[in-house]
Amino acid sequence: MPGKLPKLELILHSGELSYGKWGHEFEKRLNDYIGFKNILVTNSFNSAMLVVLTTLGISQGDEIIASPMSCLASNQPFTCLGIKVVWADIDPSTGTLNPDNVSCKISSKTKAIFHNHHCGYLGYIDEINAIARNNGLYVIDDAIEAFGSVYKGNKIGNVGSDVSVFSFQTVRLPNSIDGGAVHFKDPIFTEKAKRVRDYGIDRNKFRNYLGEISKTNDIFDSGYGATLNEINSYIGCLQLDQIDELLFKQRNNALAWEVFLKKNDLKVEILSKAYQTPNYWIYGILTPNKTDTIKYFRTKGYYASGVHLPNNYYSVFGSKSELLGVNDFYSKFVALPCGWWFSLND
Repeated sequence: MPGKLPKLELILHSGELSYGKWGHEFEKRLNDYIGFKNILVTNSFNSAMLVVLTTLGISQGDEIIASPMSCLASNQPFTCLGIKVVWADIDPSTGTLNPDNVSCKISSKTKAIFHNHHCGYLGYIDEINAIARNNGLYVIDDAIEAFGSVYKGNKIGNVGSDVSVFSFQTVRLPNSIDGGAVHFKDPIFTEKAKRVRDYGIDRNKFRNYLGEISKTNDIFDSGYGATLNEINSYIGCLQLDQIDELLFKQRNNALAWEVFLKKNDLKVEILSKAYQTPNYWIYGILTPNKTDTIKYFRTKGYYASGVHLPNNYYSVFGSKSELLGVNDFYSKFVALPCGWWFSLND
């Protein structure tokens, strides 16, 4: 650890452990990297989602259109607030929302489209955003696995959607041990979200000239204890110093997988990546025999996996409706390890 986290001891003994200097610095570096100015860090992805939903005023009885082909962590926050999840089907060649099916699921109760970018592969961003604009809905980009993915020259988080949500949990990039972030395109929502993630408090007005809690400062927003502490923020900053190198390694691994698949004449289809450069959180393939393919790669020493179970299998979301695109994709999709820590040559 010496030399790797040079300021950790200073932070631990500083008496300033909650969101502060390093939290602001992490936000600044994220803004600089992605290309916007309104990002707010949180203590988890789940907290980030709750902050987003509360800030947008999406609550019990409202509907949100989402893909079941995603991480459970993505969709679970809706159940906490009594929001009805309406599952839309996916394009089985991409694993992401099918715009035509999304259009069919809109009702008078729909408030937003939750656009998951499956395993770092970006979906039909322009099409989904256009559907939302034409129907007066928000688009929330679920970038839980997609940090650093690029769509038509812009990094995810800066592709025109109303909101973007990120995870910095242990298996994500950047990894701050745990944490998340939100970005609102509208700065008015950003200012509200600052209060929502901090118990509804406006810190600029909370205390008087003596440092006492001011009686004149009212609390009018519901909120959470969702700020990111200084240790996680500091680790996140160090990760961002290396992020281009880590993503470069993952993209090189993807190229190596393409060579491997061709060399071994495997009957698989590479997951579609039109208009984008994925972050290659994993390397996705489609195969006519999922179980045999997983076993094949595991016998070679590569831990292949299906990664996620479609969330419409879970009773907590209510409807277990069958979706043909989801069924087709799930029956064929296999993820190959592609992280920065991995080398196919080894």
